[in-house]
Amino acid sequence: MADKENIPKILVIDDEKDIRDGCEWILSRMGYEVFCAENGPDGLQVLENEDIHLVLCDIKMPGMDGFDVLAKIKEQFPSVLVIMITGFSTVEAAVEAMKKGAYDFISKPFTPDGLRIVIKRAFKTLRLTLEANALKREQQKNLIDLETEQSRIRTIIETLPHGLLVTNTQGQIVLMNPVAQKCLDQGKDNCLGKNIERCIEDKGLCDYIIKISKGHYKADKDTSHEFVLPDQRYILAEGRPVLNEDAQCMGAVVTLSDITDLKIFERLKSEFVAKVSHELRSPLSVIHDQLAMVIKSSDPEKSGQSVKSENNQYLLGRARDKTRSLISLIGDLLDISRIEAGKECLDPVKVHVEDIIKKIVEYQEVQAKKKNQSIELKLPETETPTLVCDPLSLESIFGNLITNAIKYTPEGGKISIEMDIRDENVRVKVKDNGFGIEQKHLPRLFEKFYRVKDDNTRFINGTGLGLTIVKSLVDSLKGSIHVESEPGHGSLFTVILPCNAKTGETE
Repeated sequence: MADKENIPKILVIDDEKDIRDGCEWILSRMGYEVFCAENGPDGLQVLENEDIHLVLCDIKMPGMDGFDVLAKIKEQFPSVLVIMITGFSTVEAAVEAMKKGAYDFISKPFTPDGLRIVIKRAFKTLRLTLEANALKREQQKNLIDLETEQSRIRTIIETLPHGLLVTNTQGQIVLMNPVAQKCLDQGKDNCLGKNIERCIEDKGLCDYIIKISKGHYKADKDTSHEFVLPDQRYILAEGRPVLNEDAQCMGAVVTLSDITDLKIFERLKSEFVAKVSHELRSPLSVIHDQLAMVIKSSDPEKSGQSVKSENNQYLLGRARDKTRSLISLIGDLLDISRIEAGKECLDPVKVHVEDIIKKIVEYQEVQAKKKNQSIELKLPETETPTLVCDPLSLESIFGNLITNAIKYTPEGGKISIEMDIRDENVRVKVKDNGFGIEQKHLPRLFEKFYRVKDDNTRFINGTGLGLTIVKSLVDSLKGSIHVESEPGHGSLFTVILPCNAKTGETE
């Protein structure tokens, strides 16, 4: 058995006890010594007292959040690797964590196998880093055999997470690691010793590397070069000249990074902004034009005649409806932003789901009666477990579903809400006998701004964000949502929320 002093030490910082206990159980069985802290200050105190090698830190914590803890660790314990834990697997959170010095990130809920893979990869990197540091110290003390030194350096280069390409002053490739070969879709033996123009099809990249290889490098201009491979992968190349002791250029070293995921994220973000701009512009234009007509008609000198009050009321009513749509859109956008920022649970308390649903039904019955619709509510006869969550999240989930059922059900229709307990899960069904949805639309129903438009729904106002918000909130509660629908026969939305989820518990 290994000496306890040589056992790698891991610190888990998370305000959720279940996460701490689960990580400790998994990692201790992998042979690591595990320490736990429920907040940032306690975690930093552990780092002061113990020789920690790796830290698992939650991003979202009360008080000092994960990014603040990361900054302190990088400042006081720079050799410690940090893996961030987040409940929202977004590219934005990952990029921010990596920019601030995190080694990697893992999103909740994670499986034991997923955690093991991330930890093993981190310790592999740590071992390589320690090996590199040991090599540097050994070089300072002793004259090392050149062949051994080159072998070790090559091992480190070939295990780098990014592509590495080295050229001489003639633009010939003298070194290429496996990641670079993959980025350029080239074999090692086919490129070594050859001019880059024979191995790389992108002329802009070739010119960029040759320019740096010959010493024509300007730090303020030649920072990077992006190019696209035939398989639509985006690669970022960043080059620097290799200088000898006399500051003469000996060639270029170029790193290659696959930024395809970041490009996809930027495209989606641009599409999102464009869509929002369009949705905001149209209602505002209608409001402006219609109000201008009312003002004009109220001026006898310009109109030459009076306009009946009912016409004015109609135009003002249209403007009011469009304003209401605009306000609803802005509200939904704010909800989406809050959810994506990880702030979906602002004030978690113990709540009974049936109490929330009762209040929503009482409020929505007014709208249903205007359309001569009936709402039937079926609740369990026995007492149900409580969930620990933000009541506003539940109100948003079931409020959106019941509102949609009323909106997309014609005059005289029927809406039923049924709640029961199945396998330690709270199950809520919202059913209507409305217009229904074609099967081809169901896979995209929870996408942002996606709306089903046909003869039945073309005049129904909506933002296309309600079901997106519902899906995001249900996911944050570790639940699931399913939809069944058929044109002309209505829709059935089923929400399942676990009573023992990590974001909630039973009473």
